[in-house]
Amino acid sequence: MGTNGLIALLPDMAAFVLVVERGSFSAAARQLGMTPSALSRQVARLEAALGVRLLERTTRQLRLTEVGHATLQRCRSMLDAADEAVQLAQQQHAQPQGTVRVSMPKAFGRFVVAPLIPAFLAAYPQVNVELFISDRDVDPLSDGLDLTVRVGDNPPPGMAGRPLLPIRQLLCASPSYLAEHGRPDHPRDLAQHQCLYLAEHEGDKRWQLRRGSEQLTVAVSGRYATNHSELRLQGVLAHLGIAPLPQFTARAGLDAGQIVTVLDDWEFTTAYRGMAWLLYPSNRHLPLKVRVLIDYLVACLGRRQQP
Repeated sequence: MGTNGLIALLPDMAAFVLVVERGSFSAAARQLGMTPSALSRQVARLEAALGVRLLERTTRQLRLTEVGHATLQRCRSMLDAADEAVQLAQQQHAQPQGTVRVSMPKAFGRFVVAPLIPAFLAAYPQVNVELFISDRDVDPLSDGLDLTVRVGDNPPPGMAGRPLLPIRQLLCASPSYLAEHGRPDHPRDLAQHQCLYLAEHEGDKRWQLRRGSEQLTVAVSGRYATNHSELRLQGVLAHLGIAPLPQFTARAGLDAGQIVTVLDDWEFTTAYRGMAWLLYPSNRHLPLKVRVLIDYLVACLGRRQQP
């Protein structure tokens, strides 16, 4: 298909995306100010030009075919590119505005990012933030996200990112628990303690700790296990035992003296450690609304790392 043919299909591709996003021809037609039948003809024209069926139509719903899913992502990328071109031209004299959609792990969002959002909204009154906290891996494109946070050594392939905060795990307990059961002097002592572990995999009960070149694996046990750091913190505050906590989850309790760290000269290396990266697709232009949020979070969290 030549360039002229592709140009002729661009409106049909845009119509296809809108139909899927609105869930029906009627809803999309109302937004465009046209009839559902005219919109249906556009999508049918696109299907004929491509030689594939994109949508399965019934009286009750529309369902994307397998090739329809793949085509939708490309057509949506086309619209995103057009939107970016317009925004890029307008941004030289524009104020940041619009909605930024961000996803991040639950504890990181709850303890680190959410407290920073009110000041950002006050500084940028025309920018809205939709913050989604989830521990599942998300796809920024298919989930319609502008930014995601992941913890690791480097950004994953195809993603660019800014480092936000190094994540360390601290072994913590309450003073009352240690007064009753004693303080471990060596990782081997953990086998004699009640330990709160993640319980997602069998390996979560085998804690790995490192000191310099020395590394040990200790089999631990306990009566309470949970895969959420805030719930492990609550267990520590209830004197249930020793638990690994990200430093941002433990911070308030440590400052208040409600919990203390143990085995400070050892590094807990079993899970959830490394750099927290603020990620975005490497091949996409960043709208001004996204760039100001990135710069704000990097600046705020960078100050936390200063002595």
